[in-house]
Amino acid sequence: MQAEQAREKEIREQICQGETFLGIEFGSTRIKAVLTDGRGTPLASGGHAWENRYENHLWTYSLEDIFGGMQDCYNNLAGDVKEKYGVILTSVRGMGFSAMMHGYMAFDREGRLLVPFRTWRNSNTVRASKELTEYLDFHIPERWSIAHLYQAILDGEEHVKDIAYITTLAGFIHWKLTGEKVIGIGDASGMFPIDSETKDYDAGMLDKFDRLTADRGFSWKLRDILPKVLCAGESAGTLTEEGAALLDETGSFGAGIPLCPPEGDAGTGMTATNSVAERTGNVSAGTSVFAMIVLERALKKLHPEIDMVTTPSGEPVAMVHANNCTSDLNAWAGLFREFAESCGVSIDTNRLYETLFQAALKGETDCGGLLSYGYLSGENITECEEGRPLFVRMPDSRLNLANFMRAHLFSALGALKIG
Repeated sequence: MQAEQAREKEIREQICQGETFLGIEFGSTRIKAVLTDGRGTPLASGGHAWENRYENHLWTYSLEDIFGGMQDCYNNLAGDVKEKYGVILTSVRGMGFSAMMHGYMAFDREGRLLVPFRTWRNSNTVRASKELTEYLDFHIPERWSIAHLYQAILDGEEHVKDIAYITTLAGFIHWKLTGEKVIGIGDASGMFPIDSETKDYDAGMLDKFDRLTADRGFSWKLRDILPKVLCAGESAGTLTEEGAALLDETGSFGAGIPLCPPEGDAGTGMTATNSVAERTGNVSAGTSVFAMIVLERALKKLHPEIDMVTTPSGEPVAMVHANNCTSDLNAWAGLFREFAESCGVSIDTNRLYETLFQAALKGETDCGGLLSYGYLSGENITECEEGRPLFVRMPDSRLNLANFMRAHLFSALGALKIG
């Protein structure tokens, strides 16, 4: 008991003295904030659930979704600090933001968003992806920022001529809170190819892209509209007064806090699993799913199933990515929860998923002849441009909970296995 009280007092002092660290990540379905001590031990947390919108045939989040979600997430974290330790969070020693990678946020010279945020989930960039991959002799996935930009050029979109800056979601949030147009190298590697030797965008490919679009008459060069690349450990600016007010509406949280470079969710996954050294790897499963292996050297030739990205320190990484993983599975779990609640049974989320996943272990090896395609969005690996979730069975298939859940778990990882 005394040890617990002493530890709580120590944590309270660290918080009051601004000796803790804050990280906020924008996932596809949840925004998460965690406060840690200097050893990385979690002290408090907050969250905010959100969902992308399918508007005008594109997946997006509004600016209101982004900032409102960030504020609610931080408010929940601050509330957790107050409840656990009885103090108000006013400062930290350092902080950083990460978010879902890729996508397209384009701004004019006044900082106005030119078109709604286009997320990584959109697969309307097939033509751009194929043409750039062939032209650069480097695999450019459909979800990459450069594919979105080039597709807008191919489609003759009016806004392209007015572009002054493009970035990712993490880069955008960092810009608004610090005023700095920078990006972590891992997140940058999902915008445009990176040279792991120079720790910057590939200069030769930048020049080739400018030559490709030279006859379009744009006033900008590609390098001029991309964020500056930074590696882990480099200074990425400090929290401004405006940024602090944007994060914490109560005004309790102060400015002047140093920030690390904004990173992508792949980089945070590699870091959290300690998979940043050569010949290590990890799998990240959520709305999308991807496997990443840190390489000793960059691949010598193009492999269309493999995306070349980097660690937060710029080492080359081979990634196999699938757009769909748990979304359809989550929808079915929600249906089972609704049924339970209709029967007057309240069930904890962890117990719900544990029960369903344990049932899957009892299923037949062929899932009893059941078949699921959990594509809520297009899937580049299997060349499906739009999502159409599908569950089918033959008249003699063996439909039961075990086979049903096994089929959906197989589907969640099917595209990744192909890659």
